[in-house]
Amino acid sequence: MDMAIDKPVALVTGASTGIGRAAARALTDAGYDVVGTSRRAAGVAPLDGVVFVDLDVADDESVARAVDWVIERFGRIDVLVNNAGIGSAGAAEERSPAQDRDVFDVNVFGVLRMTTAVLPHMRARGGGRIINVSSVLGLVPAPYGAVYSASKHAMEGYSESLDHEVRAHGVRVVLVEPGYTRTGFDAGITEPDNPLPAYADQRRVADEVLTAGIRGGDDPAVVARVIVKAATDPKPRTRYPAGSLAAQVSVLRRLAPSRLFDRQIRKVNKLAGRVPAPNQNQERT
Repeated sequence: MDMAIDKPVALVTGASTGIGRAAARALTDAGYDVVGTSRRAAGVAPLDGVVFVDLDVADDESVARAVDWVIERFGRIDVLVNNAGIGSAGAAEERSPAQDRDVFDVNVFGVLRMTTAVLPHMRARGGGRIINVSSVLGLVPAPYGAVYSASKHAMEGYSESLDHEVRAHGVRVVLVEPGYTRTGFDAGITEPDNPLPAYADQRRVADEVLTAGIRGGDDPAVVARVIVKAATDPKPRTRYPAGSLAAQVSVLRRLAPSRLFDRQIRKVNKLAGRVPAPNQNQERT
């Protein structure tokens, strides 16, 4: 595929399906040459204007190889969309350390690997935009998804901090925060390694809440349009909520009293029971 080297170039991870594929399409429509990545690029359905390459964000050599290929082919990377990610299910106590490491290796260290590989090229050109696809769960708790939420909280802290470091070099780092989105995200979530009877009933409820939320969520194109906005905004913001639910949650997180917000989290997630008040001895210890 012949592409003009003077066009801006966007690199989108996890572009084979869902938000990543919609973002690749939207960026192409916005005038970018787009490279989409997948762990098995040969099996990805073609998308007009998008070149797909193999990339595993959890593998240092794979990341370096893919970024070097893009630079050799196009001579530049103007936008990096860190979209690749995996979910988690089950109560935190039920998950093994190996499962939790896998989530962080993709959702956090995958972002770090990609960013570290791309930044030297952006600094050399004196500009660039790094868009990290977070989640409203980077702002709020996620009962029965604690590790996923923790990984998105980590991404948010990293992104805000890094943005301050690289502004002097013409590079900006921004966050896109979707709510529930109609993708196959839930199909790839593995059950906890150590399921416990104490959590079984509430875990089933949490699975039902997630499934219903995704079924009634935003189309990936909604998030893709926000990603294009984040890529092209001349005065980028730190955060871009994507969809009405994300916008509402963002406002509530900032403005709602903590006790009210806590009750709302329990209501939305259909959490049973009440939190018992500590006894006097516990309060003194």
